Amino acid sequence: MSLTILPARPARSHGAAPRPGARRRRRRKALVAYLYVAPALVLFLLFAGIPFLQTAQLSLFDWDGITQGTFVGLDNYRTLASDEIFRSSFVHAAVLVAMFATIPVSLGLVIAAVFTAVPVRGATTYRALIYLPQIISSVVVGVIWTWMYASDGPVNQVLRGVGLGGVARAWLGDFDWALVAVGMIGAWALTGMCMVLFVAGVQQIDTSLYDAAKVDGAGRFREFFAVTLPGLRNEIGVVLTLTVVAALKTFDLVFVLTRGGPGTQTMVPGLMLYTRAFGDGRVGLACAIAFILTVLVLAVTIAIDRTFGRADR
Repeated sequence: MSLTILPARPARSHGAAPRPGARRRRRRKALVAYLYVAPALVLFLLFAGIPFLQTAQLSLFDWDGITQGTFVGLDNYRTLASDEIFRSSFVHAAVLVAMFATIPVSLGLVIAAVFTAVPVRGATTYRALIYLPQIISSVVVGVIWTWMYASDGPVNQVLRGVGLGGVARAWLGDFDWALVAVGMIGAWALTGMCMVLFVAGVQQIDTSLYDAAKVDGAGRFREFFAVTLPGLRNEIGVVLTLTVVAALKTFDLVFVLTRGGPGTQTMVPGLMLYTRAFGDGRVGLACAIAFILTVLVLAVTIAIDRTFGRADR
């Protein structure tokens, strides 16, 4: 009997191209996904994309918002580059970013860890009270804190009551402390939002990870840094995006509290945009500020997403 040896079938490599049928199915799924996104994308282009392009166009003109504008190219950007107030406004915004991003995130993590690790009687009520500043209008918040920061307001009265009368001052009128005072208000208002997002994130962490940590002899602090903090990676990214963007686009709070004063110590890009457009009648210059601020916000958002949004990709 003779045996016929057939040639071995070549093994299919993992990098082989997918079959035409699989390609078609993948394209069909992608098309369906794009169709679901299309209505929101159309609205975004109408109400955000097109105005952004128009703003970029107007930034190339010397225009007062009423009469015919004059094309000046990049002169508005050159003017801003040599404007000391404009540069200092971004320094002030950086200070607010540091305060808005560190204080609320740190407090939110601590509060979320306490509420989820230790049974607290009336925890729902406490969470609602902490979140309350988030749903109050920034204008109302500004008016309230203007009264609280006054020379005879509650903040100074408390300081005098505990023997720290030498620290008391007109906070919003102090050249050294006005920006810090504004930053503390923003941090206070954003803490509730951070807490809610972190509490929701902690509830999604697999409880078996905590059981394994306890078996290994981990205490509360080690559990927090080994399980809770890594499990909140995506939530931290979202919170940082929201707080940083809130700091960069701050306008109403500063407008109500200080109008950029004393001097220009609390001038921020959003307020400078407003004063240049509606105070000085230099709409083209204001559009240049808006364009720069928008690009900066997009860059910061993308950087945070690339840093914290890759945990499950």
